[in-house]
Amino acid sequence: MVVCFCGHGKEIYTNDVHERLYRIVEELINKGAGRFLLGGYGNFDMLAARTVYELKTKYPHIRSELVLPYPDRKYDAGLYNGSVYPPIENVPRRFAIVRRNEWIVQQADVVIAYVTHDWGGAARMLRYAEKKGKVIAKI
Repeated sequence: MVVCFCGHGKEIYTNDVHERLYRIVEELINKGAGRFLLGGYGNFDMLAARTVYELKTKYPHIRSELVLPYPDRKYDAGLYNGSVYPPIENVPRRFAIVRRNEWIVQQADVVIAYVTHDWGGAARMLRYAEKKGKVIAKI
């Protein structure tokens, strides 16, 4: 099972949100989730990456992958098993994150979402996931 994450980049997340995210991710691991696709931008993406990283100590078989919107992006590899660049090389740079997010949703079986308002990239990604009929676990 492949899982991805969708949440706002500039929101401040409490310990309560982290605890709920941890429980959802662990529950999905126990149901067969093994691959986690992460965006690596903003506060929610970092919270998700740290949560998966924490759970790797308990479930060493899980894999976290940073999905790059730009092939030349530098990133801190410490939280991830690796990175992947989706087939978006012909997409104009200003649309790369949107197309990367759509690719992530297409790969995922489950989308874990913490979306509190209906504008911005997280809201757009969540609407896309709903349109594609993905299973959505809301925090």
